[in-house]
Formats: sequence, structure tokens, C-alpha cells
Amino acid sequence: MDVRTKMQKSSPQLSTTSYQSVPTFPLHSTNEKAIPLLGFGTAEYPFGASIDTMKQTILEAIAVGYRHFDTAALYQTEQPLGEAISDALRLGLIKSRDELFITSKLWCSDAHHDCVLPALKKTLKNLKLEYLDLYLIHWPVSVKPGEYELPVKKKDLVPIDLKPVWEAMEECQALGLTKSIGVSNFSCKKLETILSTAKIPPAVNQVEMNPMWQQKKLRKFCDEKGILIESYSPLGAKGTLWGTNRVMECELLKEIAQAKGKSLAQVCLRWAHEQGVCVLVKSFNKERMKQNLDIFDWKLSAEESRKISQLPQCKGFPAGEFVSDDGPYKSLEELWDGEI
Repeated sequence: MDVRTKMQKSSPQLSTTSYQSVPTFPLHSTNEKAIPLLGFGTAEYPFGASIDTMKQTILEAIAVGYRHFDTAALYQTEQPLGEAISDALRLGLIKSRDELFITSKLWCSDAHHDCVLPALKKTLKNLKLEYLDLYLIHWPVSVKPGEYELPVKKKDLVPIDLKPVWEAMEECQALGLTKSIGVSNFSCKKLETILSTAKIPPAVNQVEMNPMWQQKKLRKFCDEKGILIESYSPLGAKGTLWGTNRVMECELLKEIAQAKGKSLAQVCLRWAHEQGVCVLVKSFNKERMKQNLDIFDWKLSAEESRKISQLPQCKGFPAGEFVSDDGPYKSLEELWDGEI
């Protein structure tokens, strides 16, 4: 049974608290906790820019109803997220860590077989947690160990050996340090490389996805393989290294939002939800946090969905930072295997 069919057949697991409207989806690689299909992202550029206020922001997000949080070694937000979880428990905002779904990611400098387990242990120490719910390979890219930075130094780019790196990810799951494992920014071809030898297939592929970059080919492939797509930059990530203003300035989306009495952000998030994916959203404004949760009790019309499906497509973050004449990827075509 493919991802979309499972999602349609499984009733959303609802809670009695304020996050009751967020549906969840059972990942294939674990029989334990299901993933909430709306998550709260913690990446801000420059990385670490809001580190002093991040803990309070996350506490506010928990208070208004978010239970799924996405971080990464690169973002410098693991520690404030861990502190927010500790405070949320102390304040009674949550009864148990098990109410939360926590994702982090392996940075390119640790994308080497012997670095994976130590990197995850460092992440868990930062978060003050015993386990993650989901651990992802951040990019299909390796750089020499040491630095956590983006852009990376092109002289440090080295070929990634996916088979041993994925074996180390599988070991992390076998040890119980993460409940599920997956990838981010992987093309169909690179997923095929992992699937050809994996004992545990990726549960998730987290990728850029929004109405201006709909990822139809990749979504179809992942759907057939039972891999859940997570959408980052669902609003285009305006103002970041990896974002553009194309989504927020799209006239069609503005018209639909006005006609429905919704915000443009709500229209984008609802559209992504209707594609059968998990959506990661970020706002440090409490009212917008609430608005972004309010996408589950209304629908886009068939005509609105049809018009969105016909929008011209353009990738917001080609990631040229990982391309070098002297590196393993000498063109964007090679990095994305033509999915660009």
C-alpha cells in the first residue's frame, strides 16, 4: 500500500489537547509513534541569529499546539530546543517527552561511516534526550570532518559513500537512539542507490516543496516506495540563503487566499497537506503560529487545486554551494540527477 493510500485509509490520531486537529501518519520503519503531519522548523539564517530567543519561541509553539519539531546540527538550535523541552515538562505544557516528535539531521561534515554515531550522540546530548524520533542525512554530500557551516568550503568537498553512511544510520536505529531514519534533499536516483542495499529503507525524504516547486516526479517515486515526503520551505523561505519571494508574491495564491478569507500562508500549507505530505512551517510570531495550525478543517476547491498545479515551476534553492569543478558534483544536473 502506498503512502497516499495509507494516509487516506488511516484516521488521524487525535488528542484531547489543543493540537487535536493535527493528523498523524505511521512511518513504515517503526510501530511506535506516528509523525504529526505539521511540524515546526527551527532553521533561521544566519544560523544562530535567534539563539537567545529560540527557547521561548519553541515554548510558545508547544503552548499553542505544536508537537513536531525539526532541528539539525547545522542550525545551532538543538540546545535551545532541548532546553525548551525541559521547561515544557517542568511547566506542565506536556506530560511526557513522548508527546513530542523530534527530528534532527546529520551534517555533511559527519557524513562518513565512523562519524555518524558520534554525531547522533552529540545531538542527543545537545537536546538532553535519550532518543530521536527521526534522524536524517541532511544532504547527499560529504565534506571533510570538522566544520558545521553553509556555504561549505568547496575545497573540502569529498565524494559521499552512501552505502556505509546508511549502514551507520541503520546502526543508530538498531541501538534505539532514533526510532526512524531518513534523508533530506535526495533525488529519485540517490534514493534508488540507498534502497538497493538498505536493510531499513528511508522512512522520510525532506525536500523543498511548495506551489512554485511541486516535486511531482519525486513525490510519485516516494509514494510508490513508501517514503513520506516532508516539505520544507512551504512558503518559499523568503529572506534565507535557501529561499525566494516567489511564493509569497504569487498573484494566483493571493487571489485564492482573498477569496477563501485565509492567509496566503494557510493556502500554501493546505495545498501541501492535500498532496499527502508532511509540512514543516516556521514562524516566530505567536498569532501566525496559530494561523499555520488552522489548515485542517477546510479544503481547496478542485478548480483552485487545478490552477495551483499549473503554476510555472522554479526551484528556490539549487544548492550551487555543493557544486565545484574539483568536487564530486561538477554541475547542478549531477547534484540533482536532472531533477532541477
